[in-house]
Amino acid sequence: MTAEYARTEWDRALEAFQAAQLLVAHGGFDSAASRAYYAAFHGATALFALEGRTFTKHSALETAVHRDLVKTGRWSVDLGRDYSFCLDVRGVGDYGSDVRVDANQATDAIEAARRILHAVHDALPSEFPAVPGT
Repeated sequence: MTAEYARTEWDRALEAFQAAQLLVAHGGFDSAASRAYYAAFHGATALFALEGRTFTKHSALETAVHRDLVKTGRWSVDLGRDYSFCLDVRGVGDYGSDVRVDANQATDAIEAARRILHAVHDALPSEFPAVPGT
């Protein structure tokens, strides 16, 4: 993967993060949780892309986050939990049937995504510009 691909993924992460913030402010909690997850997803994807790694399944990326970032000490255990939380709450928001994401869960997902984006930025600030408004 190229640096250009990684930057495109980073831009998608920032766009998803901003969308999550707007959605939660207007009561769109399911959609806000989904966008928060995709902010984390695209952020982690950008980081791995610079290592020449891509993933075709959400579960494969989650596994890589825990195995290659958390277990190696590049990310804290808390960041690994944040990633998994975002993935779980996205599942509720997108596929929850009669279960809905509430305001607290959506806000927590946005904060988890924010921490993940900061970790990606902090790892390679020259490649990934700061998260606006944070």
